[in-house]
Amino acid sequence: MTRHHYFFAVKLPKETKEFLYEWIQTRKEGFPFARWVHPEDYHITLAFLGFAEKPKLERVMEKLKPILEKEASFTLTLNSLGVFGPKKEPRIFWADVEPSEQLFAIQKEVFEQCVETGFELDKKPFRPHITLARKWDSLNAFDTKTLVPIREEDGKTFSFNVKEIVLYETHLKQTPKYYEYATFPLAVPGG
Repeated sequence: MTRHHYFFAVKLPKETKEFLYEWIQTRKEGFPFARWVHPEDYHITLAFLGFAEKPKLERVMEKLKPILEKEASFTLTLNSLGVFGPKKEPRIFWADVEPSEQLFAIQKEVFEQCVETGFELDKKPFRPHITLARKWDSLNAFDTKTLVPIREEDGKTFSFNVKEIVLYETHLKQTPKYYEYATFPLAVPGG
């Protein structure tokens, strides 16, 4: 029997995934990473659960559903590129978003409910990001000057509306590899 990993994440709208993918495609030559993330798999992780038994997943979903349906949908704005890992050979290449109090509040709520349900989560501070690629693949050192702001052709920022939080299930042998196990719609303001 296959055991899957699970994680809660902000679902990115289709247009946002397309924009990011197209934006990076025109600059990809300058970023020799070994493995690029499929655009359907772009997301912002809120809490990584790892392997989980179905009853435990059901419990955390029951706890989060009434909490998340009271949260209003909100806007995020793409910010710039960044990396995790050694500066000369980064492990992770990502795009981040401008700071958002609501994003941090939702992440804190999701995190706390997961811990209360018995999940052991990573205690590192929340750093919202969208993973684009993994594993630097060049003999040359990574140049941090390439970490530029993400802007539209006219120089404006790109914003998007967050309408759903998703519990994803990981299927490592598939592409795209994240399956929507459960969806939690946020409230529409004035709706």
